[in-house]
Amino acid sequence: MNIVGARVDERLVHGQVANLWTPQLQVERIIVLDEKAAEDDIQKSGLRMATPMSTKLSVLPTEVAADHLKKNRYGKQRLFLVAKKPDKFLDLLNMGIKLDTINVGNMSKQDDTTELTKQVNINEHEADVFRQISEKGVHLIAQLNPSVESRDLMKLINEKMK
Repeated sequence: MNIVGARVDERLVHGQVANLWTPQLQVERIIVLDEKAAEDDIQKSGLRMATPMSTKLSVLPTEVAADHLKKNRYGKQRLFLVAKKPDKFLDLLNMGIKLDTINVGNMSKQDDTTELTKQVNINEHEADVFRQISEKGVHLIAQLNPSVESRDLMKLINEKMK
């Protein structure tokens, strides 16, 4: 398994993922972790249109993705995992998939969220999920795109959410 990136981004595959992160990480396959999108042909079609032509795309329920990763279904392909919410990555970790770093890119402001950066707004549940992920040894960063400096997400959570 050759996971070169993991990103929380509520927009899944869009300009930043397709045009900035994919070439920067030399991604060969984007794996979208999303149960609803995996069952929605229209959403899958939209995600395919946003994916660079030279990059493969898999839109899978988290459990199926974990199974494929464990069985090394993608061989030596350079994989970029994307999910709307951090829960999907916690699920992957609990299913035995190893992740070194998760990049948090876009989580929009809601009534119950706290702003960590302009692009990252989280609620208490999400903060708890990030804490659990961090306790498993995963480094969490907030970084919109490769040209801006990354910020330590847990430091932001600890500073802004007591």
